[in-house]
Amino acid sequence: MQNQTAYPLSIVIPIYNEEAMLPALFGELERTCTELLRPHGPVEMVFVNDGSKDKSWDMIQAYCRSHPGCVGVNLSRNFGHQLALVAGLETARGDMVVSMDADLQDPPSVILEMIAACRRGYDVVYGTRRERGAETLTKRLTAHIFYFLIEKLSGTPIPHNTADFRLMSRRALTELSRLREMHRFLRGLVPWIGFPQTQVFYDRADRTAGETHYPMRKMLRFAFDGIASMSAMPLRLAYVLSLLLFGIFVSYIIYVFFNHFFRGTELVPGWTSIMSAITIFGTIQLLLFGVFGEYLGRIYEQSKNRPLFIIQEIVQSGTETPAAPVKN
Repeated sequence: MQNQTAYPLSIVIPIYNEEAMLPALFGELERTCTELLRPHGPVEMVFVNDGSKDKSWDMIQAYCRSHPGCVGVNLSRNFGHQLALVAGLETARGDMVVSMDADLQDPPSVILEMIAACRRGYDVVYGTRRERGAETLTKRLTAHIFYFLIEKLSGTPIPHNTADFRLMSRRALTELSRLREMHRFLRGLVPWIGFPQTQVFYDRADRTAGETHYPMRKMLRFAFDGIASMSAMPLRLAYVLSLLLFGIFVSYIIYVFFNHFFRGTELVPGWTSIMSAITIFGTIQLLLFGVFGEYLGRIYEQSKNRPLFIIQEIVQSGTETPAAPVKN
């Protein structure tokens, strides 16, 4: 975390293979800073390249070298969206720091409302969607179920229909930087730190260029990361499920013995009952081992105490004071 703040406001944007989107992003940020944000003081923009395989980093370098107040952070490889975002947050030098994605589905013009809310005393201001654009009914339903589950399992209230479009004060960001989990779920960690928090509402637009980097497979993995990062409830559910199945099969054994000794009847032996029992027990055991293994793997990765990310280089205009290296 930077110890010295040089800007009233920083905007942090993680980028992965967004060369088609960057010209529109740069233009919209310039318009927003000129028309809306400039009265609030100089604005720092931090672009974090998360191991892009296209020309994104070349475009970021060229832009940052020619525009004072812009910082390009190039990670040594792809560390994932959440850790790239953390790298940007810990590089930013603003008293207030806004994080947003590069796809412009979250409009920069909303930042003005976030600043106003922060100056009313809120340390965290979430950008909350009124509408979810052209998302399918399936995605809307699964998102609702996900937020419901993680809130109930973790015990931490998480605003619905929010992503990583938020403003944080310097003191909130300082406390967030003290959390060093390898598997980050910022949508849960930010509410967890506390401080006064509020929401501003906006209509989410559709992506105009490029393609989403969160297909269903990644969304499911992200959902499990969120639940596992914020709660040990899956372990408790595994224990409860084991007890429930144990009770069912003990009842079945009692029923068989009762028929054999008191009624003089015996169920016809066959593959159906045997294979059903083996299949059910085997499946449940594999499921439980998978849950245990996931948590054990997280403990193993955390115990190695590796850095969360590695910065290969930082690029910015030669007229500025260089950004200090991030200690992660």
